[in-house]
Parts: sequence; structure tokens; C-alpha cells
Amino acid sequence: MPTHLILGGARSGKSRHAEQLAAASGLAVHVIVTAEALDAEMAARIARHQADRPAGWTVHEAPRSLAATLAAVAAPGRCVVVDCLTLWLANLLDGAETLAPGDDAGALPAFARERAALLALIPDLPGTVIFVANEVGLGLVPESALGRLFRDEAGRINQAVAARCGHVSFVAAGLPLQLKG
Repeated sequence: MPTHLILGGARSGKSRHAEQLAAASGLAVHVIVTAEALDAEMAARIARHQADRPAGWTVHEAPRSLAATLAAVAAPGRCVVVDCLTLWLANLLDGAETLAPGDDAGALPAFARERAALLALIPDLPGTVIFVANEVGLGLVPESALGRLFRDEAGRINQAVAARCGHVSFVAAGLPLQLKG
């Protein structure tokens, strides 16, 4: 299982599944987190995730520079969990409200650079890497242009990462369904 993408909805059990796979790997585990505690509610969510992780795991924060952090952390004999691509995407869409109608996020230089760097890196990653991402395309069409852009870019990044990963799973109600690999 060199690379694995785990998709699921909110509170579906995708992070727990990723942590179970990492623990079962028998490898040294590193976790790359992308969330930022910008308010009390998010700080509480982050604290819950921290409490759920085994104490011996090494945590790296990468709210935007995911590819560079992943390149530095991934190594043979190591399992890296990236949690999560969707929050990383949200961080990179900062400034998207200024895009012209019809533009995609590729018009944002930081987004385009970071997305390209991540996608180029995935096929050559050493060790085991598990990506966690939200599947946001199963709900209603968002009312705002920014919401629709986020949903569309989340779908695009999930497809691109899935194409580069050897394994892809979808988690619903805590139950993983193998989609690829």
C-alpha cells in the first residue's frame, strides 16, 4: 500500500480508518495536518484529533506547503498520513472571491503552484502515504460562486490524487469500501 486515498463525508470515519491503517502498518508514523485553528470550534476539532492519535506519532503542520512538507517527511520504512486534502484546498483558495466569473482556481498562483507540486510528487513518494479527503460532491449545488468553486476544485483534486494512488477507499458510516487497488 504505497499510496492510498481515503475519501468520505463529514464524520464518516475516514480519519479513523487512516489511523488504523497507519497503526497496522508497523512503520514509524508521521501525520501531516492541514487544519488551522482560526476559531474556537476548529480548535476543539483539532484537539479531538490530537487526543485520538497515539502519543508516539510525529505531527507536522502544513496548512499550505503540503508538497514540500510531504517531500521532507516521506521516507522508506515510514507511514505518512495526510489529514486532510480538503482543508489544504480551502487554505489555498484564499483570495478566490476575487476571481472573474468562469475562472477556476488555477488562476490563483499559490493554488496552481501547490496543486502541481503535489500531483507531480505523488508517483515517486517513498514509503507508505495515506491521504484523507472529503467527498463533497454528493450534496446540493452550493448557492454561492465561491462554494461551487470549492466543490468543483475538491472534486478535481480528489480525481487527480485518486488517479496517482495505488489504493482508493470510500468510507461511509465507519465502513471502508475499496474502490481501487
